[in-house]
Formats: sequence, structure tokens, C-alpha cells
Amino acid sequence: MNQKSYSFADLFSGCGGLSLGLSQAGLRGIFAIERDDLAFKTFHSNLIEGHSSYTFDWPKWLEKTHWDIEDLLARHKSELETDLRGKIDVLAGGPPCQGFSFAGRRVEDDPRNLMFEKYVAVVEALQPKSVILENVPGMQVAHSRSNHAQPIPGATVAKRKSYFDRLVDSLTAAGYSVRAERVDSSRFGVPQKRSRLIAVGVRKELTDNPGRVFELLEVARREQLERFGLPEQVSARNALSDLETKDHNGVNRERISCTDPDSGPGFQELRYVRPPKLTRYQELMRDGYDGTMNSMRLARHREHVEKRFALIIRECEQGVRMNDKDRTRYGLKKHRIYPMDGNKPAPTVTTLPDDILHYSEPRILTVRESARLQSFPDWFKFEGKFTTGGHRRTKECPRYTQVGNAVPPLLGRAIGIAVCKLLDEIADATSLVESARTLPMAAIA
Repeated sequence: MNQKSYSFADLFSGCGGLSLGLSQAGLRGIFAIERDDLAFKTFHSNLIEGHSSYTFDWPKWLEKTHWDIEDLLARHKSELETDLRGKIDVLAGGPPCQGFSFAGRRVEDDPRNLMFEKYVAVVEALQPKSVILENVPGMQVAHSRSNHAQPIPGATVAKRKSYFDRLVDSLTAAGYSVRAERVDSSRFGVPQKRSRLIAVGVRKELTDNPGRVFELLEVARREQLERFGLPEQVSARNALSDLETKDHNGVNRERISCTDPDSGPGFQELRYVRPPKLTRYQELMRDGYDGTMNSMRLARHREHVEKRFALIIRECEQGVRMNDKDRTRYGLKKHRIYPMDGNKPAPTVTTLPDDILHYSEPRILTVRESARLQSFPDWFKFEGKFTTGGHRRTKECPRYTQVGNAVPPLLGRAIGIAVCKLLDEIADATSLVESARTLPMAAIA
């Protein structure tokens, strides 16, 4: 993929979407930090002990388990500074985004908002050549002033900084030049309209033009689509048609009892039989894999729910969020419901399984279908419970949440290639300068 071999570490790694993408780009993983035990179990199963092509050179002093970044700094800051300082080429991370997302409540004092400060602390300890940070675009928007902090009449009010502005200030102080752009995953072969803020920082002594990485990202995007034979946009049907419960003739495909140890009793799943012809995207997701896919469990909808979903799919506009009039007509209290349009990329996959309805079947998506829309290959296994609820929702990371929180691997792959190309250019320029310095004067003349 690139001229040289580069290493990376992943903070706030979740189940491993960004790490997988960076590994697919040819980078070599060193370690990853994720606080949730369910998400890290998935990460461990796939990227530490799983796929032979993507393994990590894990430090012996760091236990291979779920870690809170605060505990990492409290217990291993000295090892980060002595063993790994200057040895990590790319430090990646996606701090929790719930406090920034316009799909949520955007609570300014959500403690998860300040996780970027811990990210910067690890940056200072490791001094990587470059950093990658992924978050929702809302990170760039300052929170509205709290009702508890009204400005004094007549007083000068300073412009409120967004958390992204504060992040850039912190990274600048740590010695990095930072640029950011909003990126739509659907332009990279991901069958999903997913806008994310991608920030890239590079040590100031290496380059003063980190924005160059986004020029290289566009090159990587075009090369990726060409390499994999993908169209400019992959539709939801293009991604999921082989996972439908009926074949193209409308005949029911075989269902079997779900035997997943983390599933409750009484669930069914589709017995996957490879159809005679797959789309190019489906072939890419199969990735030569002939084993059984996990997380194929189908939802158990009551009959009246299925009938209502069927009417919504047939009568409501697809590909957009249901409007208030339609939600009232169908007696729905939930505000965010998208009936998918099978001929377009899916809407943003979230952590809530009932946010999206299948484009042709009266049901929500399976975890595996959500993973397909995120560009996880079919060999990737998800661990832990499927869903959670109530007060546990903010404390646990079940499979649907793991998928919804992830960076799409195909997007991560393109970002990794672009950053590597930038580091290649920096290395080549440095080599030319060093060569010029060592040339004898006669040769220069």
C-alpha cells in the first residue's frame, strides 16, 4: 500500500472498525484502548487472536483487556513515555461522540465530552508523527450557553469555543499542526450516508501543511473504488440482497434456530446460502470467507408491528426520516425512524436497532446487516449481548451499539492510505534534504 511500514495505536477503539481499516491499509497495530468490556471482547476476538493478517505487536507490560484511558495514564504513563515514545507513527482515536451529536441531547457537561483531553495526554506521552481523530460534525459546533450561566447585561461576551476548537488548541500546544474536513463515508464504497469529522494532525517539524492529507484522501478514495470495482455509491440493496429472508422469486429462504450463546431462546436466523451471483460489494464483504456468519439473529416482531412496518414501507417516503404527520398516522412516538430506500445508500447506522427499517421487509435490520452497511467483512464476529435497555444503555456496549459506534473499515482504510502517503512524502523530502547536505561542493557546482 505504501513505501514504508508504519505503526499505529488506537484509542477509544470500540469493536475495531478503525483499527481494521488501518490494518487493511497496511499499517501495523501496536495496541488499542477501549473501556467497554463487550466492545473489547469483539476487538480481541477479531484483531488480536483472530484474523491472521491483522495482528498487534502488543507491549508485554500492557494487559490485553479493556482499559479506561484514565487508568492507562495512571498506571502506564511511564511505559508510554519510555518504551513507545516516538515509536508510534499514527495515533488514532474517536472519543465518545454522544455529547456532540445532533441526534442526541448535546449535553455540554457530559463527562464523555472531555475524553479528548485524555487523548491529548496520550499524544503528549507518545509523541507520534501523526494523529487521526474521528467524531461527529457536531464537535465543531459550540454548545448553547447553559441557562445557569447567563451573561451579565452590558458585559463583553467572548465567543464560545467548540470542543473541536479546544482540541485543536491543545494539539497545537503539544506541537502539532491540525486540519479537519467533513467526510461522507458513502463516497468511499460504504453503502451508508454517514458524515463524520476527520481531523489529522502532524508534528510541526515534519510539515506545516497537514491539509495535504485530504488531497491524498481523495486520491485514495478513487483508487479504492477502482481497486475493488465499486460504483461511486453502493446502494443498500446492493449490500444486503443476499441477506434478505426471501429470494428474488419471493420464496422464503430457510430459517433456523439461533444458537448464539449470547442470544435468548426463541429467536431465529437466516441460514445463509450463497446465491448464484453476488454483487461486487457482497463479494468484497465475503472476502473469500466460506464460514458461518454470526449476528444473523432476526428480530421477533409481533404481528401488528409487522403489519405496521409493511404499511410504512409501502406508503411512506423511503430514504428519509418519517415526518410528524406520518408518525402520528401510525401511532409512533419514536422521533427517528428511517424506512430505507433500497436503491440508495442507507441512512446513518446508529446504536439503536429500531432507527432503520428494512427497504423491502417489515422488520428492523440484523446486527450482521448493520455491519454490512458499515463495511465490516463477513468473517468479523461480534461478541456480547445483542441489545440492552433502561439505565444500562449508557453503561453497556452490546452488538448493535458496537456496530453503530464504529468507524466504517473502508473509510478507515482510505484514511490510513492517505496518512501513509503523506508520511512517505515527508520522508522522501527529508531524505532529499539530507542528501543535499552531504553532497560535496564540487558535486553541487
